[in-house]
Amino acid sequence: MNKKLSLLVMSLMLVFVLAACGANKGNNAANTGNAPSNGDTSAPAAAAPAEEELSITHQLGTATLKKNPDNIVVFDYGTLESLDKLGVEVTGVPQSNLPPHLKKYEDSKYTNVGTLKEPDFEKINAMKPGVIFISGRTSEAYGELNQIAPTIYLGVDNAKYLESMKENVNILGQIFGKEAEVDQEWGAIEESVKAINEQTAASEGKGLVILTTGGKVSAYGPGSRFGIIHDEFGIAPADDTIEVSTHGQSISFEFVAEKNPDYLFVIDRDAVVSEGGQEAEPASKLVENDLVKKTNAYKNGKIIYLDASYWYLSGGGLISVPEMAKEVQEGIK
Repeated sequence: MNKKLSLLVMSLMLVFVLAACGANKGNNAANTGNAPSNGDTSAPAAAAPAEEELSITHQLGTATLKKNPDNIVVFDYGTLESLDKLGVEVTGVPQSNLPPHLKKYEDSKYTNVGTLKEPDFEKINAMKPGVIFISGRTSEAYGELNQIAPTIYLGVDNAKYLESMKENVNILGQIFGKEAEVDQEWGAIEESVKAINEQTAASEGKGLVILTTGGKVSAYGPGSRFGIIHDEFGIAPADDTIEVSTHGQSISFEFVAEKNPDYLFVIDRDAVVSEGGQEAEPASKLVENDLVKKTNAYKNGKIIYLDASYWYLSGGGLISVPEMAKEVQEGIK
């Protein structure tokens, strides 16, 4: 009897052992069924997110490009200074005649891509840029540049200076993920413009803007390339019929004396653009003559010499426009 009982117990134990082995084998098979064939049991890596693609409409067309592009080429100094202010690194610039506040781009680590009016297409093509920014001086090359890389026109519309500038810097913010920085910089510009308008609203003074170069003088009125003084800063023009053109209306100093401005704003082109390597005389020697000395501007010490590096070479950027506003505000005090 004891022998039969012992055999029964042993049989039952064997059944339990076999059942347990079968269960473990099934569990192991289930656990390893989705494992990689090379034995690596780690979870598969998530797929890299696709690069965001943007479509930017501008004055000359529509550009399709990836967000945060590499190898940025810039043919507009206003755009260059805005990118500099926003901390965006560029690759290629025209290095001749850079404004003083952008002289760091003369460094050899930046590729010289020709001039504002004559891009070096072969060199730019070899760079494989992700985007090219241009404005008026380079607009004739748009077609050829756009065949190399997405090319975006960011020139300022003089008829709506600040509005178009805001559109331009918003585009830069969108492309490079700098929207918050753009909002901050633009808020500061709006505050400075508001302060100037409060100042000019309390004054009845009228202003005249002239550019001097090579002994010649041109006047600029509302809607012109320097019309921001009237249109945005609120200074009434001494003459609101001055023709709107790129090079201004050619005038004589008899014209200045006749208009008798309370503020005479002078932009000395020769101070930033040398002709034939000769150093030009300061504009004051040309401007402060017997005719001009009869004006209110001269008598009241309101001939205001503006920094041509901001007004003529650059402009329309996050560095130049605040400086332009500051110059005007200080000048009319």
